[in-house]
Amino acid sequence: MSMLTKLDLYFPFFVFFYGLVITFVLEIPFLVGLAQKEMPVYHAQFEKHRKIAFISIFVGGLWSLQQLWFS
Repeated sequence: MSMLTKLDLYFPFFVFFYGLVITFVLEIPFLVGLAQKEMPVYHAQFEKHRKIAFISIFVGGLWSLQQLWFS
């Protein structure tokens, strides 16, 4: 299996988990409060990525299911 084939296999899962992690961090009130208090710069960057995270969950989820279904 070549390197590009391996990358093509794993990339949809990375996209999905990126969206999942960012959304998880932005939706848990304890983590949001902690981020605002301890790391305001990172919290602002995460907020900018909220839309990208939702898109990543949707697209990465469908893409991952396609990979699992056809492989």
